[in-house]
Amino acid sequence: MKIEHLQGLISAPFTPFDSNGKLDVSLIPAYYTFLKRNGITGAFINGSTGEGVSITLQEKKAVAQAWADCSNHDADFKVMVFLGGTCLTDCIDLAKHAYEIGLYAVSLTAPFYFKPANVDMLAQACIEVGKSVPNMPFYYYHIPVLTGVNLPMFDLVQALDEKLPNFAGVKYTHEDFMDFQSCMSYKNGKFDMLWGRDENMLSALVLGAKGAVGSTFNYAAPLYYDLIAAFNANDLVTARTLQQKSINMIRLLGKYGGISVGKAYMKVVGLNLGEFRLPVKNMSADQFELFKKDVESLHFEDFRSK
Repeated sequence: MKIEHLQGLISAPFTPFDSNGKLDVSLIPAYYTFLKRNGITGAFINGSTGEGVSITLQEKKAVAQAWADCSNHDADFKVMVFLGGTCLTDCIDLAKHAYEIGLYAVSLTAPFYFKPANVDMLAQACIEVGKSVPNMPFYYYHIPVLTGVNLPMFDLVQALDEKLPNFAGVKYTHEDFMDFQSCMSYKNGKFDMLWGRDENMLSALVLGAKGAVGSTFNYAAPLYYDLIAAFNANDLVTARTLQQKSINMIRLLGKYGGISVGKAYMKVVGLNLGEFRLPVKNMSADQFELFKKDVESLHFEDFRSK
């Protein structure tokens, strides 16, 4: 398989729920149109931001189908499906479904209850799932802060090279720049390394990253495209200033409860996607009013997605 190196900003969409917490895929076509209007080049669905570990197998398939229905005509918009990680049989089922409905790629993270003891065991899990869709790009999703599995990706890349022909690369959501650069450099950049930490994108650009997957791209894509443009123009002063704006924006997630704050940002930009499911904390109505004032103080209107 020829490995395509994806470029630009790939959104990690939120899964839309109605006011009763039930899945509402009717919102996905408008969501896709909104992302496209802001230059987003793809979607990483059912991931951490999309609450993939909190929705049922049937709901995951419904979300995947909805994204396929509205985006499969668009060759410039790649949809990658996160499969989960604890039950490999379910992961294989989801992978085959993604292939059948015509999505671009699948992604697997480490099993996070019974954790792999070493890179070889993790590679075996990846091969087991990846070989079920041999004609579909397979990405490993490295996010040790949530999985508790922090094995060197440079070792995993070597373990999968030649053994899993459709292995395409890694969605790298961690801060080990030495490991990331080693993966980027392996066999003259053979694999697609997608950066996954919005708050330090500038550092990844220095190492040669061309594609990134992030949650804040949902509502602040212009900020990051301006950052990339400044970096490419060697205007590092502007690039650092824009990265700091990103950091200030992301700090509000910590202030108001964590990952669920992303859906509050989406309400500010005009897309009400509901709340996060338990056990994630959502802000109260009073907190949302305070949040909006803090967002306004960031001059969010100047760089938000529209």
